[in-house]
Amino acid sequence: MQSEVLFALSLTVLAGLATGVGSVIALFAKTTNTKFLAASLGFSAGVMIYVSMIEIFQKSRNYLAADFGDTWGYWLAAAAFFGGIIFIGLIDYFVPSAEGDIGNLTEKESRSVALKRMGFMTALAIGIHNFPDVFHAIMLIKNHKNK
Repeated sequence: MQSEVLFALSLTVLAGLATGVGSVIALFAKTTNTKFLAASLGFSAGVMIYVSMIEIFQKSRNYLAADFGDTWGYWLAAAAFFGGIIFIGLIDYFVPSAEGDIGNLTEKESRSVALKRMGFMTALAIGIHNFPDVFHAIMLIKNHKNK
């Protein structure tokens, strides 16, 4: 069990380090290649949708089914999944859009503002998405200590 906990924590640390490496690359880039940024964000979104629907949803359903039964487990997992979509949609709605708040900007300035907003929303989504990982790691450690 200890090796499983270490493996899970190692994967979480590696995922965090990968995010840091990407951030460092972005900090040292002299110009912003918006085509590359758009393509990489689209690719990342596709990967996350796949992981959410195929991997995480099934594990969530299995854990919930163990506690609440198959039918309730499925419905609770689906409700949590779509609740997360609604939650991030509400965040997107209530975080003010810089384009409408600043007034007359040049095209270059408005693109910069839009990129900053997109970066903020991405950072917020990544932060929220990491909560279950941390919770799962803590539960693994607690369960390991109780055995």
